[in-house]
Amino acid sequence: MSVTELERVIQTPEQIYAAGGITVHKVGELIGARIDGVHLSGDLSEETAYAINYALAAHKVVFFQGQQHLDDTSQYEFAGTLGTQTTPHPTVKSRGDKLLVLDRAANSWHTDVTFVDRIPKASILRATTIPEYGGATTWASTTAAYDQLPPSLKVFVENLRAVHTNAYDYAEVANQANPVDPERLAYYAEFTREIYETEHPVVRIHPATGEKTLLLGHFFKEFVGLKPSESVALYQILQARIIKLENTVRWNWTAGDLAIWDNQATQHYGIADYGTQARSVHRVTLAGDVPVDVHGEQSRILQGDAAEYSIIADIDRLPGFAAN
Repeated sequence: MSVTELERVIQTPEQIYAAGGITVHKVGELIGARIDGVHLSGDLSEETAYAINYALAAHKVVFFQGQQHLDDTSQYEFAGTLGTQTTPHPTVKSRGDKLLVLDRAANSWHTDVTFVDRIPKASILRATTIPEYGGATTWASTTAAYDQLPPSLKVFVENLRAVHTNAYDYAEVANQANPVDPERLAYYAEFTREIYETEHPVVRIHPATGEKTLLLGHFFKEFVGLKPSESVALYQILQARIIKLENTVRWNWTAGDLAIWDNQATQHYGIADYGTQARSVHRVTLAGDVPVDVHGEQSRILQGDAAEYSIIADIDRLPGFAAN
């Protein structure tokens, strides 16, 4: 262990933030914080990057304001100070080779790209076109939701596994899409041009904090070993707990805002309440590891190879979390 690593082990969060030159202000009890005092770029010091990563692990989603200087290049470079960038998406490859440009709100609760084995560590989102009203994003803590489960339900879900796929929810949405909206249909066709399926634990161990967190969202297909009707009923019970208002934080975008969320401990929902106005956000994702359950068993690939999309990252355990 280096001197720097040893110093970090004995530091309090406040000392870590001070060493990184940032201030962290909670915006919700269970999720969400605003970070001030930093001009985001690809030239951040190691201590500042460490402090941001620590705040992200502690608060699950962090917000920066006044970052109007960022463009696609500097957003991508900044992301590289926090981890290793993935390619934009496993299947959607027509919208650039570094960032994914999203012109519509997802309008459903999900964790990004759970249909592959190597779920991204984090997503970094910058709003580039903001409607006059609407278009907010809401995040939910899947860690808080797990913590709130009664003991008997915790034991049950810790031994469950679930199949996630990119063909499940999106196929249904595509069939309902307006047939006169060729752009939307083309996006869904590209999204499902290659099918991925992965079996994940329903409860995963967070690699950086050691916390237990629920792994579900709209790419969920079914629980392994349960009947379809049982899968639907149990999914609804668990999702209802995840998205309790007390477990969520909502961010109304303004020019110069950037959000980073822990994709290993949250779900999010882009709200499509802005009518025909334009809304565009640019996303960079950071490589994550393969989820591990409470028994030490990893997720299992059923279909598809995500090696071209992302490396499998080595994520260090952070000091100071109760689960460590």
